Formats: sequence, C-alpha cells, structure tokens
Amino acid sequence: MQIKFYQEEEQVPLEMHKVRVVQKLFLRPIEERLQCIKEAGNNTFLLQNKDVFMDMITDSGVNAMSDNQVAAMSIADDSYAGSETCNRLIKAIEEVFGTKYFLPAHQGRACENILAETFVKPGQFTLMNFHFTTTKAHITRMGGSVIELVRPEGLEPNSTEPFKGNFDIPRMKQIIKELGAKNIAFVRIEAGTNLIGGQPVSLENMLEVAQICKENGIMSILDASLLQDNLYFMKTREAMCKDMSIKDIMHKLGEVMDIIYFSARKLSFARGGAIISNNENYILKMKEFIPLYEGFLTYGGMEVRSMEAMAVGLRETLDIEYICQGPQFIQYLVNELDKYGIPVVKPAGGLGAHIDARAILPHIPQSQYPAAALATALYIASGVRGMERGTLSEQRNPDGSERYADMELVRLAMPRRVFTLSQVKYCADRVKWLYDNRELIGGLKWEDEPKVLRFFFGRLQPIGDWQEKLAAKFREDFGESL
Repeated sequence: MQIKFYQEEEQVPLEMHKVRVVQKLFLRPIEERLQCIKEAGNNTFLLQNKDVFMDMITDSGVNAMSDNQVAAMSIADDSYAGSETCNRLIKAIEEVFGTKYFLPAHQGRACENILAETFVKPGQFTLMNFHFTTTKAHITRMGGSVIELVRPEGLEPNSTEPFKGNFDIPRMKQIIKELGAKNIAFVRIEAGTNLIGGQPVSLENMLEVAQICKENGIMSILDASLLQDNLYFMKTREAMCKDMSIKDIMHKLGEVMDIIYFSARKLSFARGGAIISNNENYILKMKEFIPLYEGFLTYGGMEVRSMEAMAVGLRETLDIEYICQGPQFIQYLVNELDKYGIPVVKPAGGLGAHIDARAILPHIPQSQYPAAALATALYIASGVRGMERGTLSEQRNPDGSERYADMELVRLAMPRRVFTLSQVKYCADRVKWLYDNRELIGGLKWEDEPKVLRFFFGRLQPIGDWQEKLAAKFREDFGESL
C-alpha cells in the first residue's frame, strides 16, 4: 500500500497499474485560453473539453476503467426485463455490501430524487454532516429543510483532525430533542464530504450516528458515492479499522445503515447509480418511482454494459491497491501546494486538492465570488479546469438574498488513473505562479443567473479588465511558452 524509495528525496506515490491506451491533450496559448473562458461565460463548466489541458473539474464519470471492466462490458445481456446483467450486478452488490435489496438509477442524483420523493414531507428536516448541492435541491424542492451538523473542525482549512467530515454528536442529539424525531425525514451521512474538501468520516462516527438514529426511530441513509476514498482513510487513519478488511468495513456499513445509495460514476468507476438496503419495506416504498422516473427495475436508466462495468468495479473497490491511487495522488498535490505556501485544505482528503480561495483573495468579497474568480484565473494561467466550491455553488435564500458559503474553495479533482505525476507537478507550478500574482485577480458578477443549480450553466463576467492584465503578466513571465 505504501512503497518507500531508497533515496528519501525521491518519495512519490507509485502507480500500481500500467497505461496501455493514451489520449492526446492540447494546451492552447494563453490568448486563446482567455478568449475561451470569456466565451464560456466565466463558468468552467461551459468550457469545451477540446480547449482544456487538464480536466480537474470532477472525478465523476471520468476515471479510467480497468481492463477487467472493459472486458466485462462485452458480455452484457441487453434484455429489457430479466437481464442476467442485472443478476450479476445484484450478486456483486450483495458480495461487497452484504445487502439484499437493490434499486437501479441512472446516477446518484436520481437516487436523491427518489429518496426525497419517497421520504421528505413539507416542513420536515433532514440532518446531515454537510449538504451536497443536488441533495439539498431535491430536499428543498419537496418542502424540506437541511440542517448541517459537521464538527467545527470540518470548516477549518488547516485543522489537523483526520476525520473532518464527522458529525457533531452532541449537537445532533440536541437537534433531535428540539425538533422531535417525527419531524426529521432522515439523517444522511456523506462519506467524503464533497463541499468541504472531500474530508472523510470515521467508521466509529458513522456507527454512532446509526445507533442514535435507531434509538430515536429515524431513518439512517449513507451517501456512499465517495466511499472509496473514505475507506482508504479509515484503513490508514482509524485504529478500529486497522485489522479490518475493506470488505469487513463495507459489510458493517451495510448492516447498520437503513439505506445506502451511490453514484457509480464515482464508486466503481462506471456509469449509473444504486439504492441498496436490507429493509424490504423501505425498498417497496421507493420501488414504484423507478419505472416512473428511471426505467424498468432491471436497468433503471442505466446502459447494461455500464452495469457490467459497475459489478466489476465494485469488487475492485475491495482491493486496497486500487483504491489507494487517488488519495495518494491527491496527497502529493496537496503537499506540493503546501510546500509553495499556497493555502490549501489540510489534511488531504478524497476527491481532489482544495485551494482556499478566501485566504488567497481576501481583497475579493464573497459577493464577487472569489472561488469562481480563482477558477477562471487558473484556467487562463494553465489550461487546467477546476471547479468552484463556494458561494456560487450555493442556492439563494428564499427571500432572494445570497447565502454565503462557509468555505470558498477551488477543487482540483483527481480522476483516478488518468494523470501522470509530471502533469500534477505542472498544475502545482501554475497554481504557484497564480498565487504569486494573486493581486491581479478581481471578482465576477452575474450576466445570466439560473434559479436552480446556477453553478452548472450560469454565465458571469469579470469586474474590470483584470483577466487581460493577468494574461499580459503571464506572457511577460513565460515568453513564448504555453
């Protein structure tokens, strides 16, 4: 799992795989990158992939599949009903999680929609360590509210707490007492809290949350989309998991959680999603929504070849040599950025490295979206496409006022088995140059603001001509270099 080099200065994460298929990349000149970000409305989601050198906007659906996954896709049973592909996937899920019941969906947010439709009533509350954008949108759409109960350390970028995604247990108990269990739709645990730096949750904390839910008659739900990285951190950071196998941990979660759901675009490196449980009553309540929103019960909106890949990918999750590559590469990038003095969320979590835009750009108020501005500046400086995880990713309050995020982060996601270390070093180098020229970066303002999930397709414009000045400084420092 950890391989040391004889020469101490040469310590780097060692890939436990070989690359046999490559895809050509293009790095456009900075003048073209400046034009591309303008045409994209200063929203990195609207950039065209042909204009991106390193795509670090997400690790969802962009990971490299294994040879066994690709091979499995060739034996898919394309039957509409009674598919053997579905039977093989159910068997894999039972083997990996120890759960009996399975409902298919086309991806994680489809699972969230079904959970919200089934269990959230107007005026109810959902408790979670931290929200995810689509999760919250589905809950509020049904008239519910979200209460976040992450421990205070989770919102401190430089806290050394190894499990910064943990629930604040005393506060959870207090909230349940104040609200009353009947007013709580469910408690959701997000393994690897996305919006606060991919920070993990300990097994001990998950078990305690599940026990509190059981004692109060409240449903416990685990979002396992980022569980793979979380498993790595449990194994390497948590004493109680040291002598447990990955399978032991997953079976324990399958045993104590009422419902588990996940996006296969993250967990298993495939496409699709799943809701799983040992509780037949919960499954029966959700079952009718699958044909209504997704597809028949044997595919649920998924393409069958992806289901075969999911089955193999889930089994590969049990292999520590498969799941260690992502966290180790993220740790390497975080270490490089930290070495350069760049404010970054520590300790390194899963999903990607997270740059602290608020610390880098204190001159930009949150009303001018500093994380989004930094993401556009990074693309201009490097061709690297990162993602804003701050106020832009929030939704406005019911009265139309801005809900300012607890953290203003730029996420540099690390798709698994995709980038080389030289590319990661290039990314760190360009972030360093940007940090040294941070006073040139200005804010953004809305040009076209959607009402729902605005960060996906909204358009902004720079306040002033700071982007042209940044490009000019780059050309001054780098000459003819790309």
